[in-house]
Amino acid sequence: MDALILAFGMVFDPQTLGVMLGAALFGLFVGAVPGLTATMATALLVPVTFFMPPIPAIAAIVTATAMAIFAGDIPGCLLRMPGTPASAAYADEAYAMAKKGQAELALGAGLVFSAVGGLFGTAVLIMAAPTLADFALRFSSFEYFWLVLLGLTCAIVITSNSPLKGVVSLFLGLLVACVGLGNPAGFPRFTFGSTELMGGIGLIPMMIGMFAVSEILRYASDVGSRIAVDEQPIGNVFRGMWQLAVKYPKQILRGSALGTLVGALPGAGADIAAWMSYAISKKTSKEPEKFGTGHVEGIIESGSANNSAVAGAWIPALVFGIPGDSITAIVIGVLYMKNMNPGPTLFTQNPQNIYAVFLLFILANLILIPLGYLCIKVAKRILKVPREILMPVILLFCMVGTFAINNTVFDVGVMLVAGVVAWILEENGYPVAPAILGVVLGGMLEENFITSMIKADGNLLAFFSRPVAATLGVLTLAAWFLPPVIRRLRRTAGA
Repeated sequence: MDALILAFGMVFDPQTLGVMLGAALFGLFVGAVPGLTATMATALLVPVTFFMPPIPAIAAIVTATAMAIFAGDIPGCLLRMPGTPASAAYADEAYAMAKKGQAELALGAGLVFSAVGGLFGTAVLIMAAPTLADFALRFSSFEYFWLVLLGLTCAIVITSNSPLKGVVSLFLGLLVACVGLGNPAGFPRFTFGSTELMGGIGLIPMMIGMFAVSEILRYASDVGSRIAVDEQPIGNVFRGMWQLAVKYPKQILRGSALGTLVGALPGAGADIAAWMSYAISKKTSKEPEKFGTGHVEGIIESGSANNSAVAGAWIPALVFGIPGDSITAIVIGVLYMKNMNPGPTLFTQNPQNIYAVFLLFILANLILIPLGYLCIKVAKRILKVPREILMPVILLFCMVGTFAINNTVFDVGVMLVAGVVAWILEENGYPVAPAILGVVLGGMLEENFITSMIKADGNLLAFFSRPVAATLGVLTLAAWFLPPVIRRLRRTAGA
């Protein structure tokens, strides 16, 4: 009890609260600008944390991350330009709702259920951190291989109109993931003698190009598609949220639980959690035909997942010092710098510090609702700027954000080429979302496959030798082969 009282005193200290407010505004800005990610927000905050006590330093990172993950939904909904990779999973759905005049509902669902998912993930972090971290550490390369394959399968599920075109787009992304030295053999592939390609093609430049630049090109080339989303009234975004919570409780719980679990797996994170949740939502929905046309169900489930994954990623980071995602990889360095060394001793020697971290998560997700609402209002005002002025400004932000990742013009070139390729693909009915997921998971797929094959000495049955791996393997294979078998049986029965 004494430790808890100390924790309350540290969190509700005026300095800590001031830091949280500043970090919240910074995170909202970074997340809402296409090209600037939550990871970048965290990295930019690290030098500032040098001059802070431990709790305000952690408060800045926790708050900025939660805000940035949500804020990526705003340009995704209003412009079809997701601010963060986690928002890309349902950007098309949110934009379709905006075109139908339901931007208020889409943004409200994203805001409220992101906060709900974040609070769920925090509750799990508080109650089950050691147990879940221990479970996550039991994942070997076999489990990760099947998990990645299941994630890639989700990319096909979310392409409703033509699964074959989804497969083509996915393989394009996997091909891009092969470029460079980042493979188990360390052999330069598809570099064509270019030193810039040795490091591979970055996810962020490609994502910015495929979503933001392609949208700018579409706007410039097709006058008929210029839908004035910015002219729609956005009033009370909380209207109808209770009805949605009553209608979709399973989706909220399932998205939050999956997000926490995926976030707790080292190397996964909010991006994969959002993609998988959206696909599961579509697969299990009573109205799957509405997905892609502007249906709020998928936004509720995947929006819950991406923020719950943020808390989930802290579970292995705090208990074992193993990062759950790129953000917690940065966080671990800050923890060591502030003498809050991750591990079991963090829970026993200075319990007030870990209680303070839990309180920071709760507070960050609570203030997300009012500050996120203000951010939506401000973003709406910015969109009143004529599109002829706004689009070039967005392109400029995209170029600056892309250049800032590695300080190289090459990434800007990648962004522009990816934009043109995505525009051509979409003009011919090929979805770009599976290509992005292929780039995200391609390296992980190859690495875990090679590692597993070495362990198994080439025996493919070893991929089913462990209970969790076997379960994931059966689920993946069922997702591949059951639909065509069922279709064949129905055709036979009809004949």
